[in-house]
Amino acid sequence: MFTMRKPRAFHHEYIYVDERKEKLQKMEESAKRDLGMLPPKEFSSEDIRGKFVEGTTYLKRRKESGSKPLSYATIFIAIAILCYILHYLITGEFTL
Repeated sequence: MFTMRKPRAFHHEYIYVDERKEKLQKMEESAKRDLGMLPPKEFSSEDIRGKFVEGTTYLKRRKESGSKPLSYATIFIAIAILCYILHYLITGEFTL
């Protein structure tokens, strides 16, 4: 009576995909890498980070616009100014 049912897992099957062809391409590529015809595949942190950015629309838009998030110094200065204003509103004096 009090048990929560888990939601159904998402399962998507592609309609227009040739799995055999993709499997053959992967086998060819791995064989060429083993024989030395292609350079070994190396992973870097930038490759992995790029995959996360590609996956989210928010990060894509931010990357395209070129805007950067606020720095810690800017946030610290804003907090200090707000604390000074709060001090003025409580005491009524501009001195600390």
